[in-house]
Amino acid sequence: MYAIIQIAGKQFKVKPGMVLNVPTLNVEPGKKFDVERVLAYSDGKDLTIGTPELTDITINGVVVSHGRAKKIIVFKKKRRKGYQKKQGHRQGYTQIKVEGIAKSKPATKKTTAKKADAEATAAKKPAAAKKPAAKKPAAKKPAAKKATAKKPAAQKPAAKKPAAKKPAAKKADSASKGE
Repeated sequence: MYAIIQIAGKQFKVKPGMVLNVPTLNVEPGKKFDVERVLAYSDGKDLTIGTPELTDITINGVVVSHGRAKKIIVFKKKRRKGYQKKQGHRQGYTQIKVEGIAKSKPATKKTTAKKADAEATAAKKPAAAKKPAAKKPAAKKPAAKKATAKKPAAQKPAAKKPAAKKPAAKKADSASKGE
């Protein structure tokens, strides 16, 4: 028995009791989680492939730990230019243990359609409310600041004291040379 699952854009072949490293998940160690995307399932006799995913298969797992993979070296060089750059990288991962693969009753089309509609409306409402609120105050504030900034600049067409000091210094130098 095995299944093909997708987690964080990567596909894995899993069997019950298997421990594997997947891209970092936002789940604490020791917590249980269910895999949402099951792409294929085989019970040893039949192979079921989803279009694009299966909804009647549930895969239960437990997060074992979080970690970072072995360091890889990224080295860049441009010949005859004197350019070299050496950089290291360690990719984060989450280690999970697959506890079981089970077939559940297929969900009815009505309930999945209701869930999809509820998620779509929930996603649209906050996004629409955030965008106009952020743009309107930002447009009003800079106009007020510019008007106040111009007034002090117009009041300062000011003294040229350094220019007056320079000729005085030159006169003193020429007077000392003449004596």
